Amino acid sequence: MRVLHLINSLGQGGAERSLAEMLPHLSQRGVESTVVCFEQRNDGFHREVVELGFEVHVMPPAGLPTNVRRVRGLLGRLQPDLMHTTLFDADVVGRFAAAGTSVPVVGSIVNMSYDPVRLADPRITKWKLEAARMLDGWTARHLCDHFHAITEAVSRSATKHLGIPSERITVIPRGRDPQRLGTDSPGRRAVTRERLGISPDAPVVINVGRQEYQKGQQYLLEALDRLRRHGHPDVVLLVAGRSGAESPRLEDMVQQLGLESSARFLGHRDDVPDLLACADVFAFPSLFEGLGGSLIEAMALGVPIVASDLAPIREVVDPESARLVPPGSSDALADAIAGLLQDPAAAELLRANGKRIFRERYTLRAVSDATVEMYRSVAQHARN
Repeated sequence: MRVLHLINSLGQGGAERSLAEMLPHLSQRGVESTVVCFEQRNDGFHREVVELGFEVHVMPPAGLPTNVRRVRGLLGRLQPDLMHTTLFDADVVGRFAAAGTSVPVVGSIVNMSYDPVRLADPRITKWKLEAARMLDGWTARHLCDHFHAITEAVSRSATKHLGIPSERITVIPRGRDPQRLGTDSPGRRAVTRERLGISPDAPVVINVGRQEYQKGQQYLLEALDRLRRHGHPDVVLLVAGRSGAESPRLEDMVQQLGLESSARFLGHRDDVPDLLACADVFAFPSLFEGLGGSLIEAMALGVPIVASDLAPIREVVDPESARLVPPGSSDALADAIAGLLQDPAAAELLRANGKRIFRERYTLRAVSDATVEMYRSVAQHARN
């Protein structure tokens, strides 16, 4: 079976990581994959995918009509059995490009992009978001054959805001490769802390995510300030993820709160599994999410989790595998982190349950099996 994967880029991001990791597993199941991007990014997974032996086409910068024409040409030349699109630009271009061809289109829905909470972001313009929703919704309903949603909450959001019938959506979560992540161990923890210059006994909180409003890192900095002033003066916060629109604001907060010695913004890292293995708590204060690939990685490596109480996150973890707090509450975030730092038994329970859930639901073996089954069903239906 031949599948063309159309995605904005193979740069940093959860969707990009998920595709890069799954390609070899799809290949093992008889799927011949070609990846098409709109730009080449050197800070993500492009080189990794190429080195794995997959064909990657990068189209020169262009507008919508030109991109549609180019993708349509690739469809004619490669003759895939199916095209799988991911992220807004790729979704819209792919749908228009496949219109009138025999190639069925599957679109991944990876976030709750049109929920009202997005309007709280000062960088979001209401009319632009509405225009994007209308274009996304029309092309989804009329030019896309099937959809892959990463959680039930994301599926419901797409039905509500885009008008996609629920029967056209298959829910398959993200997965991660246990071999790439490795295992947590005292030795790995000690080596990583030594490399970072962190004391073996210092409490370490880690967050993984790009520096954007969605990720709620401003509340994590406020929580860090409270932790330092109330019983944990030596706590260290590690934030792994590329700079973004929120970076200047977060830098100002670090200075205003006097957190220069406690908060470390590490940028994009290739050693995130090591960073997770050296941490005591994984903090995930997002204001909205589709699922959260780093949440899965934290579970795999046994890091006790404190996360925002959001519908998609409740599908991934439960009260026995994470402490859930109201989004946007730095006080609740600080209290939950402090509780785990002060109660090793409670932290160990979350650690064990998180590992169990990862093994049962989020390995790439199970996710890839479900994805290939979806591909074959969509392709067969299109042929009939």
